Amino acid sequence: MKLVIVAGTPGSGKTSILVHAVRLLKERGASVSIVKIDCLATDDDERYSRLAIPTLVGLAKDVCPDHFTVYNMEEIIQWARDNGAELLVVETAGLCHRCAPYTTGCLGVCVIDATCGPNTPLKVGPLLSTANIIVITKGDVISQAEREIFRERLLEMNPQAELVNANGLSGQGAAELVARFHDSPDVQVDSERLRHTAPLSICTLCAGETRVAREHHRGILRRIDGFQTYAGE
Repeated sequence: MKLVIVAGTPGSGKTSILVHAVRLLKERGASVSIVKIDCLATDDDERYSRLAIPTLVGLAKDVCPDHFTVYNMEEIIQWARDNGAELLVVETAGLCHRCAPYTTGCLGVCVIDATCGPNTPLKVGPLLSTANIIVITKGDVISQAEREIFRERLLEMNPQAELVNANGLSGQGAAELVARFHDSPDVQVDSERLRHTAPLSICTLCAGETRVAREHHRGILRRIDGFQTYAGE
């Protein structure tokens, strides 16, 4: 079974592009299962279920959705295998931009909105820099010059990536994605590793502390450069 992990910035059109891609896969006779990981609520599973494919939803709630994806990956893969899937697509919610949910044996797809500005690729980090494919959406609403600048910024961050221009309304780019899905390697869950470390997230806030005063905080903490440190950092 092949594994595709799709991540990206919020509102970039991940689900819209995947609906077109999965429809093409179904038309070509492929057996697909899809998992949608979101934060608090989602109705994207309804869009996928109209395609009559096995669909699983996971709500991370008070946990980072990309951390949540990793914690549940073994069970997700087994669920897809039980469905007889040839291809498993995992779509994770965009959140902090710093997470990199891709594993070594998956096809990593980063979806990014071209209207978010030319400096955004510099801020996204491993989410973009470790992806195999970068899907650029909403490029039709900016100028040619802006598209070229955005494209160069993407390649500065990830020169090895394949860039695909896509449109979630028309389905442009979906066929190119489907072709790459078939080229991805078979997943081996026992040997899978993250391509990049996840952000640090061990502190009193994580344990439910709501008070703001610094005396209440312990753990792995980071202060703004030049600010005085305190006990517990």
